Amino acid sequence: MSSITKEVTTAQISPGVRIPLIGLGTWPLTGEDAAAAVTQAIGNGYRHIDTAENYANEAAVGEGIRRSGIDRGDLFLTTKFNTPWQSLAGVREAFGHAVQRLGTDYLDLFVVHWPNPAQGRFVEACEGLQQLVDGGSIRAWGVSNFKPAHLRLVQDAGLDVPLNQVQIDPEHGQPGQLAYHRHHGILTAAYSPLGRNGNFLNHPAVTGPAQDLGKTPAQIVLRWHVQHGRVAVPKSADYERQRENLDVFSFELMPSQLDAIDALETGAPPRLNSDTYFH
Repeated sequence: MSSITKEVTTAQISPGVRIPLIGLGTWPLTGEDAAAAVTQAIGNGYRHIDTAENYANEAAVGEGIRRSGIDRGDLFLTTKFNTPWQSLAGVREAFGHAVQRLGTDYLDLFVVHWPNPAQGRFVEACEGLQQLVDGGSIRAWGVSNFKPAHLRLVQDAGLDVPLNQVQIDPEHGQPGQLAYHRHHGILTAAYSPLGRNGNFLNHPAVTGPAQDLGKTPAQIVLRWHVQHGRVAVPKSADYERQRENLDVFSFELMPSQLDAIDALETGAPPRLNSDTYFH
């Protein structure tokens, strides 16, 4: 077994910007629950926090960060904005609201949450995000739930998409989506990386390595994500599960074990269709 180095706990999202491969997902936590979970997670070693306008918890996440006492420069903070802000001026306004709610003066990653192709303004939103990067307000930008057809339109406008956050788990592997990401150098971030009560956590392809390595099934699946080079943002407010979810860099899965988990793919589409669903 090769040694695990600190370097593989992060991935490059854009020149000079690295993102921790494991982040804390915060949906659907709100209020004190969200603040307490964020403070606890930072104390447990998390350095990547993921939130969104639509989660209605940005203020609570900001409060949790302040309580932790962490230096802002030691934290990677991601948030996302809704489709009403999809214009050059709207993106800048969305940024202003987000940093005010979070209590910070910059974002590490700002993301278009849904493309809403019927509205037809997601390309302009991405152009607005690039302007925020160029102006130093955000360190990096990305998109979420963008299918290859959506990504292609952004690229046709002359923009390289740094990151796309999509639903990925062993049963929803989206191989075509991931192949497009690889071909175009787009970093994949997985939301709902452990599924929603996914039966795959009880499958021998997961429980076998868990037993052999003395890890939980969730740790095996998160290791599967990061070993494939993906960011994963599992949500947990539980102290022990937070620590377990972060502790996936002290072991490796063998190629045959990765292949067995890959084979759990069912061909099922994401839970929500981003051609029609948005907020």
